[in-house]
Formats: sequence, C-alpha cells, structure tokens
Amino acid sequence: MQNEYQFTGAEIESQIPALVSKKITEFSIHDDKIASDKKRVLKILNLLKEHAPEVFVSFYIEASVLDREVIAASEGLFISFDIPLRCTSKGGKILFDKKYYANKARLLNDNGIVFGFMLFYALDDCDTLKAYMERLDFAVQQYPNHIDFPELENSQNEKTEAKVTGLFSAKEIRYARDVSFACKTFYSFGRAVPWFLSVLKPLRIYPSKFFADFAEWQRCNNCDFKSGYTPEKENHPAIEKMQILFTNEKYEEKSKSEYIVLVDDIIRLNGAMSRLTGENIESVIETSYNPDDLFSPEVLDLESFIENVCMEHCKIKVFAGGEGPDFIVQ
Repeated sequence: MQNEYQFTGAEIESQIPALVSKKITEFSIHDDKIASDKKRVLKILNLLKEHAPEVFVSFYIEASVLDREVIAASEGLFISFDIPLRCTSKGGKILFDKKYYANKARLLNDNGIVFGFMLFYALDDCDTLKAYMERLDFAVQQYPNHIDFPELENSQNEKTEAKVTGLFSAKEIRYARDVSFACKTFYSFGRAVPWFLSVLKPLRIYPSKFFADFAEWQRCNNCDFKSGYTPEKENHPAIEKMQILFTNEKYEEKSKSEYIVLVDDIIRLNGAMSRLTGENIESVIETSYNPDDLFSPEVLDLESFIENVCMEHCKIKVFAGGEGPDFIVQ
C-alpha cells in the first residue's frame, strides 16, 4: 500500500529529508505562495533530488515559474507539475494567452517532464461557455497527463466556485460541469493521453464536443456527475471498457466502423502498459495488429495506418522488463 501525504507551507522543506525513512511514497505540494516563488521551488526540487528522488511528487506550480532552470532541476525526479491555466479580462472580454501556455507545455514535453493542467470555468465575470470549451480544446492538444477541474472538487470553496453571470448561465455551468466530469473520467482516469488525439482525428470533432457526447453517454448509463460516480475509485479496466464502448459508438455514428478494430487495439494495448506502470500488473492481451505497428509513428495517422498496415493477430504479454515496461508477442 502506498503512503500518501499532502504538505503545505513552511513544513515542506523540513519534512523532505525524512520522507524515505517515514516510508512515504507519494506526496503533493499545494501552496499558493510556493507556486509562484521560483527560489522556493528550486530549493524544494534540490532537496528532493538530494533526499527523495524516487518519491512521487505532485507539485502545484504557476506557469510563470516554469523555465529552463526549473526544468533542469526537475530532471531525474519522479514528479508531476500541476499548472493552472489562468485567464484575464479586458473590455468585457475574457482573454487567454494560448501561445504563452503552449510554449510552457512544449518546454515540459521536450524535456520529458510529466504535467497536468488545472482548468477553471465561470470564475471570471467575462467568461463564457464558448470560451471555456475553447480552453478545454487547447488544453487537450498540449498532451497533458491529466486535467483537473477545481470546481468539481471544491464546490464550497469561493475561490473555485463557478458563478452565474449574464454571460454564463446556470444551465451552461451545469453543461460545463458535465463536460469537465466527462473529460476527468475518459481522459484523466482513463489514462488516454498517449492515444486520445490520434483516435479523435478520424472523427473530425473537437475534444470538447467528444467530451460533451461522452457526458450524455454517462448520463444515459448512470455514471455521470449527478449519479455520484467516482472515477478515481474505479479500477482502470472498467473505465477502459467504457472508452471502448463509447468510441465504437462514435465510429459507427460517423460511418467509419472499419476503424473500430484498430481503435480497440490501441486502447487495450496502451491500457495494459499503463496498468503495468501504475499498478505493476502484468497481462496478456490479443490484438488484430502487431504491437510494433501499434506503437509506431504510423499510429499518429489512423487513416494512413488503415491503408498501409496489414492486420496480424497477436497474443501479447505485457511485463516489467529490465529497463521498464516491455512486451513480447507469444
């Protein structure tokens, strides 16, 4: 069993040297002052590197702090940065700097640093549902490991509580909530980051539209926000089953059923690899394509993949190799 702790404020630096001796395997740092203080961030990262490089750390941090120096200090650590996507308003309009956040995400991706986004809706008086859906589309396109929605978790916290305005109605807030919950379920807890955009491309719809449709699917299957369904308590194979069922429906709806076998292979093989990484669970699965092809660059374009790659039934064992997750065709 993993030991997980959350530290805030001044106690963090003093606790880091004792993490290993206390058998703490995971902890999160969520402190507004630290998040925007580059000197403290660097101090904490250096302490982690010295005393607890193998402890998993979830680190809440403002994008303004992320630069090459912070990235260099993060290398070799078992860490995930949680980055809030901030908006401003001017002249009655909501402003969101896509280029700024895209550059930060590129810096993290180029250096192999795991990160997630925190996405807010209806907090600013100038926010709209349309603007929020555009931010969601943008966020997914940066390949974050996960996307968190504070409004889903902190409904009683005034700092993160959605509010009705003349631009964002109560009905639209409920819609944004359900779309966010769908993203949380399908993308974050479904561990979909390696394959989501590739699978979405042939459908020719935006991520926000996909999640809106999945939100309706969740409602019809009694696993939506209002039902009390909690994806964080669900085992991953159950969410994977939902992903396969729903994507099959979408491909049939778009008259592209010839992709279904390939999409199922992609979801199931990536899911098996994620369970090996996350829970150390080895597995044996069967696919209709060779795993070397399913993990090749060709899978970034499913339309080209279908035309150029031959089917090949395989029985694949996913296991822990000497240098990490591995697989072999049996």
